Amino acid sequence: MRIGLIGYGKMGKEVEKIAVQKGYKIIFKINSENTNQLTKENLKKIDVAIEFSNPSCALNNIKFCIDHNTPIVSGSTGWQKKAINIKEQCLKKNGSFIHSPNFSIGVNLFFEINKYVAELMKNKEYRISILEKHHTMKKDSPSGTAIKIAHDINKRLNYNTPIKSKRLGKLKGEHMVCYSSTIDEIQIKHKAKNRSGFAKGAILAAEFIYNKKGVFTMNDIIKNL
Repeated sequence: MRIGLIGYGKMGKEVEKIAVQKGYKIIFKINSENTNQLTKENLKKIDVAIEFSNPSCALNNIKFCIDHNTPIVSGSTGWQKKAINIKEQCLKKNGSFIHSPNFSIGVNLFFEINKYVAELMKNKEYRISILEKHHTMKKDSPSGTAIKIAHDINKRLNYNTPIKSKRLGKLKGEHMVCYSSTIDEIQIKHKAKNRSGFAKGAILAAEFIYNKKGVFTMNDIIKNL
């Protein structure tokens, strides 16, 4: 598989390492200094684009790939509210797109656990809160992962879950949901030890959408593991 990396920061480099280990070819690596290399001609050279850029340019990167018939895997967060119609655009163009605020298999299992616990908490007297911690260089706050966790809870409980964000050192990512009452407290938590889980998930997503058409989620991938 021939891959183009859009965004070549810490995550882009980790994705490159995993891709090379699996025998895939990295055709181009785009960062803030060579954005002019994201061209129609270069997209023709790849099978899948993997995008981990920043909120200010992620949407344009995604649209450009979809418009030029290039399957794209995006892990960027902080742009989704600006792109209500991105799925419609992909389907209209007969493209291939998968986005997740977190490609870690463990985190996506955590999402499912979170939904299950939220269902159990219906009509129970618990206050709910979310705490997320990341490294000081993370640009969006709260994290896209925390926003999804809160959305999944609120959808089931008609609750407005508060999110507390902390930026500390070089933390790779921690997310905790706390259910607290006057008599006890229940916590569910995921802690990333390194970035390889995110990168491996992104490569799984690239393998999944290769030669497919449509808009997919991580649930589609997990079902096929």
